[in-house]
Amino acid sequence: MRDPRISVVICVYTEERWEDILAAVSSVRAQSWTALETLLVVDHNEALLERLTKEFKDAGDQVRVLANAGPRGLSAGRNTGIAASHGEVIAFLDDDAVAERDWLLHFAQAYDDPDVMAVGGRTMPIWASGRRPAWFPAEFDWVVGCTYKGLPEGLVRVRNVLGGNASFRRTAFAVAGGFATGIGRDGDKRPLGCEETELCIRLSRAMPEAVLLIDDRAVIHHRVPSVRERFGYFRTRTYAEGLSKALVARSVGSDKGLESERRYTTRVLPAGVARGLRDAALGRRGGAGRAGAIVAGVAAAAGGYVIGSVRARRGGFRIAEVSGTGLRDGEDAGGEGAAA
Repeated sequence: MRDPRISVVICVYTEERWEDILAAVSSVRAQSWTALETLLVVDHNEALLERLTKEFKDAGDQVRVLANAGPRGLSAGRNTGIAASHGEVIAFLDDDAVAERDWLLHFAQAYDDPDVMAVGGRTMPIWASGRRPAWFPAEFDWVVGCTYKGLPEGLVRVRNVLGGNASFRRTAFAVAGGFATGIGRDGDKRPLGCEETELCIRLSRAMPEAVLLIDDRAVIHHRVPSVRERFGYFRTRTYAEGLSKALVARSVGSDKGLESERRYTTRVLPAGVARGLRDAALGRRGGAGRAGAIVAGVAAAAGGYVIGSVRARRGGFRIAEVSGTGLRDGEDAGGEGAAA
């Protein structure tokens, strides 16, 4: 097996996750496949930047702390990490997640194939309450940043990887550009997403031979705070997903932007509703709630998509481009496709 050097980027934004951040870094440093470096990108928080710099001042090049060089938000933070990294492969880990020991090993093995441009893994929830809420459908685990029921299992080719547990070959960014700003999360504001979906679709268009994989042996465990176990957050997040999907469709076209979602909404979710109703009929706890949550989630996402489609026509978003030394802001994107 080749020995791809892997840089790990962890984007952080709040001191409230201090212990989680330290746990995330520790999980990277304990990997069976040693990371070349870990980059902590701080999103416009001077106090956190200073505190992390002091914490890792003796780590040398193993852990580097730097400020987000772009606008506030996760996409710009990731782009900053890409530009500052030195690895052949750049992996991304959420700041409130910990990776299992062989996480990077499974990524590295997949990159033996030179056509592989991105590899994602499986993300498991750590519920604050100790267990999944009875009403919360596994088909909607993406709401809390985790692998959801309906995704294919094993080592499989996919349209897009999921950003909190993902890796990309550096050349992917040279071909397709970086993460689009204006799509994904921005600190504590509305929980948008889909920036990795938009990037992966752009990548596949720019490089049709590119292979994108999910290896569900590459496991991380993602903390779900109590506020995200509530139905109010569920409804807000599904609505925000609709907004984000509208931006993706505006960038890359609805044929690719909604390709996987059509199967999900016409096959996976109806089966989930049927299971919930069956469980309710059998007197099993939470069945009716899960069925109702699926219906409510679809309705909220559809509403968000309609509103987002209107907003997407009014303003674009920005794609980071790769220059000889790293990423820089690109042109406003919109219309039929995004410029890479």
